[in-house]
Amino acid sequence: MSVGCHDPAVLDKLCPMHLLLSANGEIRHAGPTIQKLRPQSPLAGRHFLETVTVKRPRGIDGMKDLHRATGVKLHLAFRDSPRTELKGLLVPLGDRRLIVNLSFGISIFDGVQDYALTNADFAATDLAIEMLYLMEAKSAAMEASRRLNLRLQEARITAEEQAFTDTLTGLKNRRALNAVLERLITAGEGFAVMHVDLDYFKAVNDSLGHAAGDHVLQVVARIMQQETRSSDMVVRLGGDEFTVVLPDVRGEGILRRIGQRIIDRLEEPIRYKGEVCKVSASIGTVWIQRGDRQPREVVLANADAALYASKHAGRGRHTFFDPALRVVAGPAAAPGQNGGS
Repeated sequence: MSVGCHDPAVLDKLCPMHLLLSANGEIRHAGPTIQKLRPQSPLAGRHFLETVTVKRPRGIDGMKDLHRATGVKLHLAFRDSPRTELKGLLVPLGDRRLIVNLSFGISIFDGVQDYALTNADFAATDLAIEMLYLMEAKSAAMEASRRLNLRLQEARITAEEQAFTDTLTGLKNRRALNAVLERLITAGEGFAVMHVDLDYFKAVNDSLGHAAGDHVLQVVARIMQQETRSSDMVVRLGGDEFTVVLPDVRGEGILRRIGQRIIDRLEEPIRYKGEVCKVSASIGTVWIQRGDRQPREVVLANADAALYASKHAGRGRHTFFDPALRVVAGPAAAPGQNGGS
């Protein structure tokens, strides 16, 4: 820097973080950016060594020591809070005044964030400008990455929901049923499983077509959700077969009431394009006591055996599993394969 460039306006443009010191160390002028670091306290008029402490080189206790440090990189920090650390270089003027040109050094990112600085606060040729651009690019990249991760997470959640959802009715599907049963059994919790099979559904499909059948299934799904508890999970296994998982069952009475409500509601006529669709429901229920960790396949097979008994007894019925039902049902059918509607 030319020692003739003493005009504060010029210095403010070229070195916006400079301090102009008198021979005795008084700050005569502060660049606009360094002043932003102490917005409530003008730096001009304060003594330099009372404003900052020189960490390196060591041994600078007065102005004589400071004058000897011209041309040496200084490591400084404000004495008052926040104790921002700075780098500096002393340049002597002909009248024993000094210019201290300051910078944040590698702490530029912290400085910019702490004091809300922008590229307008630095000289156009300052390396800090390039670092600010890098910081802005990094922030933009991190924000883009955050948005991408959020979209990927949302897509994953959507995919998982779709994988566990029956597309026709919006109910949970067999995969969701298996996952929930495994969790309940592993935890040793008490719960009940109801297998629900529609009676006379095949007649609806045969007489009115599959569109009418789909409509009936959607209405049945809504009814089953309405007649079960909010903590229960209603599942469509496929075709006209449904399952309800009921956690935290305290007694057989609640199971009987829920089962009867489902049967009563499903016996009400369902209208479709001026036609009346009539179905009913047969239900088989197995109640698992707390700590009874039966395998999932056994639980489902027992519920299916109880459902078979309801069908065999005349349909529109609700049967609770009893070990004797295994003999009546014969070899356990796979869940949801109880012989049709």
